[in-house]
Amino acid sequence: QVQLVESGGGLVQAGGSLRLACTASGRTFSNVKMGWFRQAPGKEREIVADISWNGATTNYVDSVKGRFTISRDNSKNMVSLQMNSLKPEDTAVYYCAAPRGPFSREYEYWGQGTQVTVSS
Repeated sequence: QVQLVESGGGLVQAGGSLRLACTASGRTFSNVKMGWFRQAPGKEREIVADISWNGATTNYVDSVKGRFTISRDNSKNMVSLQMNSLKPEDTAVYYCAAPRGPFSREYEYWGQGTQVTVSS
């Protein structure tokens, strides 16, 4: 059974930091990109960042550029999201996700999500 499990969410004051981790089990994801998404109440889910299979390429939504850093450790089947200078508008449930294969366009595997709340 393939599972993605997020951890590291919580409550933090504006300007603070959190580090989210996503650990995969059931198969290796070392040959596919992985992504972090978030969904705030009343808003659509958006992709926050993604990272190529080898970590060489990363992409970020404009609103988090310069504040968030995505990384991965394929030896541990893990992807992380370091979030600095957090803002109240970063409040959301954060999900990690992965496609089925290296040529898949859709993200098919999803974690259960971890809540991030940033107070002003």
